[in-house]
Amino acid sequence: MKMRFYEIAKAVNAQNDVTLWEDFDLTGVEFDSRQIVKGNLFVPLIGQTDGHSYISSAMKNGACATLWQKIDSTPDIPFIQVASTQKALQDLAAYWRQKVNPRVVAITGSNGKTTTKDMTAAVCSQCWRTYKTQGNYNNNIGLPYTILHMPVDTQVLVLEMGMDNAHQIDELSLIAQPDIAAITMIGESHIENLGSRANIAQAKMEITAGLKQNGTLIIPFDEPLLRQEATQLEQHIYTFGLNDEAFIYGKVIDCQKDATTFITNFSEQEVTIPVLGSYNVKNALIALLIGHLLEVPFAKMAQGLAHMHLTKNRTQWLKANNGMEILSDVYNANPTAMKLVLDNFARIQTTKRKVVVLGDMLELGVKAADMHQSIAQHLDYQFINEVYLYGTMMEHLFHALQDKYPTAALHYYAKDQQHQLMQDLRARTNTDTMVMLKASNGMNLQQVVQFIKE
Repeated sequence: MKMRFYEIAKAVNAQNDVTLWEDFDLTGVEFDSRQIVKGNLFVPLIGQTDGHSYISSAMKNGACATLWQKIDSTPDIPFIQVASTQKALQDLAAYWRQKVNPRVVAITGSNGKTTTKDMTAAVCSQCWRTYKTQGNYNNNIGLPYTILHMPVDTQVLVLEMGMDNAHQIDELSLIAQPDIAAITMIGESHIENLGSRANIAQAKMEITAGLKQNGTLIIPFDEPLLRQEATQLEQHIYTFGLNDEAFIYGKVIDCQKDATTFITNFSEQEVTIPVLGSYNVKNALIALLIGHLLEVPFAKMAQGLAHMHLTKNRTQWLKANNGMEILSDVYNANPTAMKLVLDNFARIQTTKRKVVVLGDMLELGVKAADMHQSIAQHLDYQFINEVYLYGTMMEHLFHALQDKYPTAALHYYAKDQQHQLMQDLRARTNTDTMVMLKASNGMNLQQVVQFIKE
């Protein structure tokens, strides 16, 4: 980002007279004073700590101007007085998005949105200068921050939008003003806050709040809740899925542990993605449809998908020091996503013993016990040889599996027994073992992943 001081003041509706200082260039925006470099604008956000306390640190690192929300003091640096620094950050992002004027793609969903973002960026970058959300900067601070870090020559901007409650995605959509919006799936994430899958579907549909009048919404064919909601829209609606009634559909023709090959109704060319699972084929179909709408040739889209790079902790294959294969999927979890991963892990052809480590799925509300028990239908001793369950809610799954698994192949650990879980995994796994781990991020299974990797 490169903007003039006066230009920024106008964009955020400055409440002070900025002409007290000469106009000058600003070369970037940061809200973390440790990330400031010379020429940056500092944005002191107020959260658990007050960013205004770090103005001296920001100045020391090279900040040459700051937004300012306090009224009882002023900084020793050119400043722009605003009612809310967070709102000003969002307004400035909306201004920069309008100035650069890229095609904006917005992606949300209960699962798969980060992978789909990565896939979409890989496809679009074959023909267009593309910038995407870095990491999981997908909330009301991370999204404007992403926009403001978009290079001035960006042609396609791919934004991930996250939520944990209603009326959050509509705020993001209004900032982003997407040309194309996509919803990957509706799961049970945040059902504790929203009450039902129908309410989750409505919350995800908030992505259309800022969708341009001639824009496009992409939704899963096999989700009637979304298809019903979409009938109220005037924009273009397209569906994707493994059902041949979808606008774009795919058929899996080969599934390996680290690659999946499929064909679509868009081309006779096979597409191989370097990740496991039919659920990732659905994510790839979204990326292919977006690329198609942006006039990227199919052969180039397939090439982009074949060489894409995924954000860490999303269905990531690792190798332990002893040669053991580890499938890490510990960033988030809901029942729909966990069942899909288990089904695909079970299908992997291997002579190795398969082990799964499952942690609690959080924020599921009053039906959490039933939802954890329901995972039992997707665990079969014939295909998954040993099960380790960790956390308060996983005790319900432990009881549901006792008739399906021998005692020696079924293990349960309370939340304060992570150390014991790690020690048992170390003792009972080796180079002839393939281990899959999945849980909500709050269960800290990444510590277990790191332990068994070493």
